[in-house]
Amino acid sequence: MGKRDYYEILGVSRDATENDIRKAYRRLAMQYHPDRAQGDKDAEEKFKELSEAYSVLIDPQKRANYDRFGHAGVEGGFGDFPGFGDIFGDIFEDFFGRPAGRRRSYAQQGDDIIYELTITLEEAYEGLEHEITVPRMDMCGECQGTGVEPGSSRATCPLCRGAGRLRHAQGFFSITRTCHRCAGAGTVIEHPCRTCKGEGRVRTEKQLRITIPAGIDSNSRIRYRGEGEAGRQGGPNGDLHIVIKVKEHDLFERDGNNLLCDVPISFPQAALGTQMKIPTLDGKVTLKIPPGTQTHKIFRVKNKGMPYLRGHGRGDLFVRVIVETPSKLNDRQRELLEEFARISGDDAHPLTKKFLDKFKEVFGA
Repeated sequence: MGKRDYYEILGVSRDATENDIRKAYRRLAMQYHPDRAQGDKDAEEKFKELSEAYSVLIDPQKRANYDRFGHAGVEGGFGDFPGFGDIFGDIFEDFFGRPAGRRRSYAQQGDDIIYELTITLEEAYEGLEHEITVPRMDMCGECQGTGVEPGSSRATCPLCRGAGRLRHAQGFFSITRTCHRCAGAGTVIEHPCRTCKGEGRVRTEKQLRITIPAGIDSNSRIRYRGEGEAGRQGGPNGDLHIVIKVKEHDLFERDGNNLLCDVPISFPQAALGTQMKIPTLDGKVTLKIPPGTQTHKIFRVKNKGMPYLRGHGRGDLFVRVIVETPSKLNDRQRELLEEFARISGDDAHPLTKKFLDKFKEVFGA
């Protein structure tokens, strides 16, 4: 039995357009593909016949030869028919509004930039504006990001002929891959821009004035949209991320929005009580030390901590007093302390008395 007419197999007329042929093939290929009709020999034969017809009629030269000479005008045109993956690819392209055969857009967003900025605790307390210099890739001003020397244009890729994809036949199936010559763009640069060497971007340094809000903490990030590196092939810029590092302070330790400060006091000040000036990040304040203050006693000074980053008010300052023991004594000082020790009773050292009582309970001594 001779071969059936290719137009009859696809169910289209002889004046059918390329789009009519493509649609007919998709519809029938989905119906008879071996993956969907497993074990059905009749469906497998119909799929082969269908694919052979399509491979001829979709090719303008082969179709012209077939219209003129019939089956004798084409030789084994069955070898490069589209595979199942191509069918689905075309269907998805049409579904999302991209006509089949049109090459994909390969615009890529630029990379984000991480910039580390070190500031002092005082700057974190007050907030500041700061000018930074950011090294980055910017769009080439000579070629406006195209990578092409001004006065010339991109050329159709000679390998994929503008499709952006290459089709490799394997038996009854074919595999479509991105063209390695043009990376899927469908075009190549024959005359690259002399400024950017075809990259479309150049290395520059951007001067940028940034605002650091009061109360910011170490490892916080501030993002500036679109201030990262320029995208490729018309893609948008990435973002700039400012990572804040706050230096350790000589006097203050930070805990969230609160500050801790160690203040040394003498034994007489702790025993008798006193008033003393203590530092804060916006000046000095007076702190009252009551008589009998023990070492490591913590006093709270309200609203002298760090500003709240999102909201009003400030944290608190916690002052920890450290009773300092003299390391050197003159004769008179030693004489007075020895006298003090002789006349002091248990009432003068309640913590010592409590410790000795517990010691006796445990060890019976």
